[in-house]
Amino acid sequence: MKNVISIIIGSFLVGVAYNFFLIPHEVLSSGLSGIAIMFGLITPLNTGTVNFLLNLPLLILGFLMLGKRFIAYTILSVVAISVSLYVIPIVPLSTEPILSAIFGGVITGFGIGLVFRASGSSGGFDIIAMLLAQKKEFPLGSLLTAMNGVVVLASGFIFSWDAALHTMIAIFATGKVIDMIHTSHVKLTLTIITSKGEEVKEQLLANLYRGVTLMNGEGAYTGEGRAILVTVIARHQLTDVKKMIQEADACAFVNITPTLEVMGLFHKAS
Repeated sequence: MKNVISIIIGSFLVGVAYNFFLIPHEVLSSGLSGIAIMFGLITPLNTGTVNFLLNLPLLILGFLMLGKRFIAYTILSVVAISVSLYVIPIVPLSTEPILSAIFGGVITGFGIGLVFRASGSSGGFDIIAMLLAQKKEFPLGSLLTAMNGVVVLASGFIFSWDAALHTMIAIFATGKVIDMIHTSHVKLTLTIITSKGEEVKEQLLANLYRGVTLMNGEGAYTGEGRAILVTVIARHQLTDVKKMIQEADACAFVNITPTLEVMGLFHKAS
């Protein structure tokens, strides 16, 4: 329920940023939402309706190929953003495009950051990049940057190059705020020392799409046998993993350390 509430609040903030700051000044956001804003400005269609229609096929594809809970949260976010864009009136809170681009980008980043922290996404290019990265070993950051570059160029050709520059400012501000709230690229190594190795292992394997290494150890003071489990997770999975460990063994000792780089097979979509 906490994740659901965070996603709804974050998605509502995105709708506020779009309709109060970005759309009134023809400033686009990043991703498919930016394309939805563009269509909403040049056609009679509502931006919220376009946003939902553009994301619908990707959500169906993602549901089949990516994590089910991740896509369920993403569907919730897309629906909440689309509804917010539909019900919130388009009212410019500032007459200055640059200020609107900055504040719109910051509020958008804060909203999307809340969605990411709740283990979801706002849909669009995130799903495309994850699907492509699964098939080919492309870096997600480069894919997203390239796709957002298309949005900026479209803004320049369709509206004006001032609008394109303002769009770049908004996208930059959004990215910086998202990085402050949640960095999906951060990996963590967990070393778990427990007397209930099988229970912890089964809990992790049943609920976490990650590899787990199991070793035998011995307590230096007690001389009792202990299981040592090592796994690498994405930062946003930490809360869920700690709950899993607590459920299996409330007395488990867990050392959590930042991981600079991972080589080999590491599932990126979870």
